Amino acid sequence: MDAAALADLLARYLHIGGVLVWIGHNWANVVMRPVYRPVLPDDPPEAIRDVFVAASKREHGVFRHASLVVFATGLLMLWNRDEIVAAVTLSRSAFWIGLGVWTGTLMLLNLWFVLWPHQKKTLGFVPAPVEERLRCTRVTFFSSRANSALSLATLFFMVMGAHRG
Repeated sequence: MDAAALADLLARYLHIGGVLVWIGHNWANVVMRPVYRPVLPDDPPEAIRDVFVAASKREHGVFRHASLVVFATGLLMLWNRDEIVAAVTLSRSAFWIGLGVWTGTLMLLNLWFVLWPHQKKTLGFVPAPVEERLRCTRVTFFSSRANSALSLATLFFMVMGAHRG
């Protein structure tokens, strides 16, 4: 196996693993909290606060960074196949995978620029008054649901693109 084929194989496995973590976290959230409830996590007792904060930051960090792995490896695989321009411009040969690229990009932007800034306030990583934290719970709920819905479309487009739908 040459270096290019090995790099493609590694990128493919990282891409799939990242998808499982990123989208799996979205859907686990849907299962654990199927309807919106304006609740805040109780502040843990001082003795376990550091453990709670560290565990929450690690969980959300893995989730967020998995999205970057998915995005980067997806672009790498398209670049290796000389299909980036075709995918981004939704040309006939890469229409389906291009739709997957665009919906995945929307998910990534939603995660990093809408969901995460509000989630930090909700979880208390960033100081905010209670009213602001409650407002942020609503934003994070709907932002997370948007990504969960987009994940179904993105997976469909990725499969169609990979199998030349």
